Amino acid sequence: MKHRSYEFWVRTASLVTIMMVSLMIAAKSWAWLASGSASMLGSLTDSLMDITASLMSFLVLGYALRPADDDHRFGHGKAEALAGLAQAAFIAGSGCFLAFHGIERLINPVTLKHSSLGIWVSLFAIVCTLIVVFVQTKVINHTESIAIKADSIHYKGDLILNLAVLIAIVLAKYGMTYADPLFAIGVAVYLLYNSWDIARDSADHLMDKELPDEEKAEILSIVNSHKEVFGAHDIRTRQGGKIKFIQMHLELEDNLPLIRAHQVADEVEAMIKAYFDCEMDILMHLDPLSVVKKPPYSESQN
Repeated sequence: MKHRSYEFWVRTASLVTIMMVSLMIAAKSWAWLASGSASMLGSLTDSLMDITASLMSFLVLGYALRPADDDHRFGHGKAEALAGLAQAAFIAGSGCFLAFHGIERLINPVTLKHSSLGIWVSLFAIVCTLIVVFVQTKVINHTESIAIKADSIHYKGDLILNLAVLIAIVLAKYGMTYADPLFAIGVAVYLLYNSWDIARDSADHLMDKELPDEEKAEILSIVNSHKEVFGAHDIRTRQGGKIKFIQMHLELEDNLPLIRAHQVADEVEAMIKAYFDCEMDILMHLDPLSVVKKPPYSESQN
């Protein structure tokens, strides 16, 4: 049930995002052609990059959600991180393009036309972006998808972007022509910073960064709560897409029968999976207590 739920949520987020961004692109294109606003062009460029990255994420997620096969025994989840890197590259490219355009408009200022249209389109874009962020937040709460997280980080920033465009057009309407290109350059700086943030998170995922310390502490607490487990050591964790991978050594009584040791491992695994309620791949090595070296190797209970 959880597996089907993950697929449903991430696909829903991608489809809603694509629909909302398509509407924003149509509205912003109209407003830019009518007004000639550099900041509106920046917002349009950002939306064009958004839909390109979102379409790519949608396609990549279809691959990432495939179950493990003979050639990919750990699944295909890291494809999500690749989508995140692609998004970062698109966002960085749009930021550079926008910065050059803003600088050109500072050198050669242009008086905006039909600024009221730009104001209404900016308000419309803010509403659409709020819908996207709301849906993505719900999906992240259910799945912790790195691809959706990357999208969400960017769209939360888009709220600031659209608000900045709105302010720039209002200021330009009252004669402050420099406000429009300055805001465009500011948005470009934000996009470049945002692309770095997304790229870093994606790289962490590809480099098998450990799960958060809080989750590792919870895992150890669950393991130690079993009355026949004396501790655990060499705990290794990572996440690949929707799957959390955990490896550890369990410390058990020397004379515990093999059949019972196997049952204890199964019980501990069931306890961890029940607590986290997500898809997990857990591998345990069983160690007799007498051969376990105490600090610094062991994370045993007191």
